[in-house]
Amino acid sequence: MFMNTTVSLSNEPIHVDSATAVYDFDKMFTAYIDTYFTSQYKDLVIICIGTDRSTGDALGPLIGHKLEKSLKRHDNVFVHGTLDQPVHAKNLDTSIDFIYKTYKSPFVIAIDACLGKLESVGRIRIGSGPLKPGAGVNKTLPSIGNMHITGIVNLGGFMEYIVLQNTRLHLVMKMADTIADGIQYSLWKYLKRIEKEQTMIN
Repeated sequence: MFMNTTVSLSNEPIHVDSATAVYDFDKMFTAYIDTYFTSQYKDLVIICIGTDRSTGDALGPLIGHKLEKSLKRHDNVFVHGTLDQPVHAKNLDTSIDFIYKTYKSPFVIAIDACLGKLESVGRIRIGSGPLKPGAGVNKTLPSIGNMHITGIVNLGGFMEYIVLQNTRLHLVMKMADTIADGIQYSLWKYLKRIEKEQTMIN
């Protein structure tokens, strides 16, 4: 796979209100994909975790909804967790089982909302390794992902379920737009590079 040597990996959070939020997200996401989505993996699976029954927890399904149609044209990119068919605490186990039984050597990107410190609200983080869904609301759920993306939607530490339900939809939508737009643009560039490399080899 193509290795980007010009962009260094970073886990610095991106604030959704930044004028360059989508550009910064694309740049960081691309660096992670170039580094970790190696030739040992075949299919790229994006699992967007959350529920549309809670405003704050709807970040994942909103992103899945935005990505589902735009990424459908790519043969080896798949999206799980949408507004129509969310992936949440009750079906996370079966969703994970389905992914690893269905796809060829899948590289999994897990996306979820989370709670954090007041000064971190509105920030998006990208990291390597698995995501631990439900940790912010004291739920023990299976970890998932070769890399993960989290959006800090509200303040944590007190009455988490009520806080999630009373999170502003405007913030969640803005974060969903930033993440979905950044992923779409990054993967479009990535797959174009792969096609070009394969053409040159052939």
